[in-house]
Amino acid sequence: MSEPHILVIGGGAVGLASAVRILQRMPDAQLTLLEKEEGVGRHQTGNNSGVMHCGLAYRPGTAKARLAVRGIRQLTEYCQEKSIRHDVCGKLVVASKQEQIPRLHNLLERGTANGLRGLEILDPPRMRELEPHVGGLAGLRVPEEGIVDYPLVCETLAADIQARGGSVECGAGVRGLTYRGGEWIAQTGRGEFKGGYIVSCAGLQADRVAKLAGERPEVKIVPFRGDYYKLKPEKEYLVRNLIYPVADPAFPFLGVHFTRMIAGGIEAGPNAVLSLKREGYTRTSFDLRDAADALSFIGLWRFLGKHFRMCTAEVRRSFSKQLFCASLQTLVPEVQPDDLVEAGAGVRAQAMKPEGSLVEDFEIIARQNAVHVLNAPSPAATASLAIGEEVADRLCTVVRGG
Repeated sequence: MSEPHILVIGGGAVGLASAVRILQRMPDAQLTLLEKEEGVGRHQTGNNSGVMHCGLAYRPGTAKARLAVRGIRQLTEYCQEKSIRHDVCGKLVVASKQEQIPRLHNLLERGTANGLRGLEILDPPRMRELEPHVGGLAGLRVPEEGIVDYPLVCETLAADIQARGGSVECGAGVRGLTYRGGEWIAQTGRGEFKGGYIVSCAGLQADRVAKLAGERPEVKIVPFRGDYYKLKPEKEYLVRNLIYPVADPAFPFLGVHFTRMIAGGIEAGPNAVLSLKREGYTRTSFDLRDAADALSFIGLWRFLGKHFRMCTAEVRRSFSKQLFCASLQTLVPEVQPDDLVEAGAGVRAQAMKPEGSLVEDFEIIARQNAVHVLNAPSPAATASLAIGEEVADRLCTVVRGG
């Protein structure tokens, strides 16, 4: 059997890592990666918090738990091999209220079950040995967590693809997909590309690309924007590394936190608010198609009904530096609104079900001649090399006709 020609759609961390893993499994395959922007890693991967998540909070047995733990170790090894800036600096999860302490112990149990090493509950004096300005009643030390330069990771993966004989085609956004005569034809802004198999890792456009390929996914991508602030340089001494709250189990996001960035500086955030543009990075970003797509989806209204109080609080916090700062003060009481300056935003591609629940785990489907990554929000960038292994496994099964 001749080696296959594969089209990978999407040049974020997951698409790039999947392409590398595919070429490792099938080194003689022809592979073309199609990215609609003029460079790789321009959306979720390039606008995230820069944290390497080690799989602490995810339910044992889930793909997120399994792949985040495996993925952070693979990513760390890859960074060492390729001389990519990173730092396994550890993080501190802070319980600021008495009722959060049992949840902190639950995180310890989950992390231990997931195979994390060195987890430790700390009292306030020991917390302040790590972070002198931290508040809170108790903390969980997570030594395997770290920070990395994700744009450089993406650039390095792209170079790796090319070194293995694949090609990375930027400015080639997929506008249509046709399957004819055992071959996929991708219509793009740079003409047609053909391949026997497609692998879609389209992130914020994942459901739309699946539909172009003839799928009818039950889920819809709903974009949540996360705003960031950064500490003024003279206030960066308040935070040494990573300081997180105990996440609210009723809401799927981790809560605003402090992050030391690999390039320098301290960021705070992100929050989580509905975005009316899938690739919108300001509070006023709007796209008619994206807005109509979200607002016509019954699942979104059911989600808003279930989480109305929390969603409205997130919107208020998005427009109020004082409210944003108040959340941060539960972690570092000394921080003040005047210490914060705006620092951009990211958008999370979150798959949602019609009944109004979020798809909590990674979701990958394989059909005849196609593999679709339908849900890969955080910690997908961290887990990208491990997700790529899963994608390569699924594709190999498809190629063999299994």
